[in-house]
Amino acid sequence: MIDKSSLLRSRRTKIVSTLGPASSTKEMIQTLFHAGVDVFRLNFSHGTHEDHAERYQIIRELEKESGKAIGILADIQGPKLRVGQFAAGKIVLKTGSTFRFDLDPTMGDEHRVCLPHKEIVNSATPGCRLLLDDGKLCVVVRKVGSDFIETEVVTGGTLSNHKGVNVPDMVLPIPALTEKDHIDLRFALKLGVDFVGLSFVQRPEDVLEAKEIADGRAWIVTKMEKPQAMQNLDAILNATDAVMVARGDLGVEMPPEEVPLAQIKIIRTARSLGKPVIVATQMLESMISAPTPTRAEASDIATAVFEGADAVMLSAESAAGQYPKEAVTIMDRIISRVEKDEEWRKLMDATREQPQRNVADAIVAAAEKICHTLDTAAVVAFTRRGKTAQRMSRERPNSMIFGVAPTSEVARKLALVWGVHPYHSSKVDDPACTVENMLSESLKIVHEYKIVKEGDRMVVIAGMPFGKAGSTNLIRVVDIKE
Repeated sequence: MIDKSSLLRSRRTKIVSTLGPASSTKEMIQTLFHAGVDVFRLNFSHGTHEDHAERYQIIRELEKESGKAIGILADIQGPKLRVGQFAAGKIVLKTGSTFRFDLDPTMGDEHRVCLPHKEIVNSATPGCRLLLDDGKLCVVVRKVGSDFIETEVVTGGTLSNHKGVNVPDMVLPIPALTEKDHIDLRFALKLGVDFVGLSFVQRPEDVLEAKEIADGRAWIVTKMEKPQAMQNLDAILNATDAVMVARGDLGVEMPPEEVPLAQIKIIRTARSLGKPVIVATQMLESMISAPTPTRAEASDIATAVFEGADAVMLSAESAAGQYPKEAVTIMDRIISRVEKDEEWRKLMDATREQPQRNVADAIVAAAEKICHTLDTAAVVAFTRRGKTAQRMSRERPNSMIFGVAPTSEVARKLALVWGVHPYHSSKVDDPACTVENMLSESLKIVHEYKIVKEGDRMVVIAGMPFGKAGSTNLIRVVDIKE
């Protein structure tokens, strides 16, 4: 029988890990889970549906064996803007020269190439930038025609077939979901994933489209990777369920010095709304090929933890790197060490959001005060859809949070939420459940996980009557007795 206390993390910030060729076997997925992964990411930019279904099944079997809810994030590719092909396979763009992008599908040369995206031609205006090959090359629009863009090369270099194009100065009339994305999204939802990563978001309408398709089956995780999204930050975060600071793509379209400021702004806005926020990309990039991180990478993870991110994410480090287990282990160690620091706790207290003028916020704010004053071992949040647990998480209490949910689907979503240990109990959904039943269930949970002893106290919050969403209105302090 599994010792449930071994499943508790010694940290509150969660770890998201991408699966790929280096981490697809049952043995490796188990290893990563026990090393500290809370949510596994399936990257639909790579691999087949069969690959993702196999990994999904392994995770669900692991979840059943361990008894701990595990989140699964399906990251949808989104539109990819690319140049066409060159007759020679590649050319050299010379700084200061003129180069044309057009809709002609014929092979390109040193003077022109096909840009098979009419939306870019229609949206371009003189002065707009086009960034090529992940921002390595830059051209500026000088003239726009009905079927072409004439540009001046500002930063030259080699440009080869099908290299990517970024347009940081344009809002394109392109939906965030392509035909491929619609197929992938429906497949992922049918599988039963808990989160959907949404790329190429420019407007809140992009998020609402995905939410309508998901219809509550999965939380939408909006990937902030475009300057246009930053301009609509408040509206987008109000529309989404969670958010990801996708620093790779964001760093292509924004100057490097702006990315840390964007990260802070996204995290603060998400925290104020009680929306989970993931910091992603290049967190332990050197560990793709090295067994230990750079000190700068360790500091980067620590910074995200100090800023109050709900989760940090590994990409190629765990998907294709040589040291996936080591990457998860060192990330776990860094987070745990930061969260033991006195300055981290002071910062969490100093940046706590003020409660809104409603009963639910008043209850969780009071619960945090009680936890702090009495130094309670745990706070047990009974939550029908996850909102009560999310509200409690926003308070950043020092006590462990148990999010007790009526279904495994809700419990899995809480795997992404800061400080929340998800727990599935059908009693949450029973309108006949009494306060005494609730307190008995709470005592059972904390004893199962061996986090209390005689003389300790815990806080319990819930909504009455049971089975009704959005009614958090009850708080109890429970003395632990043997």
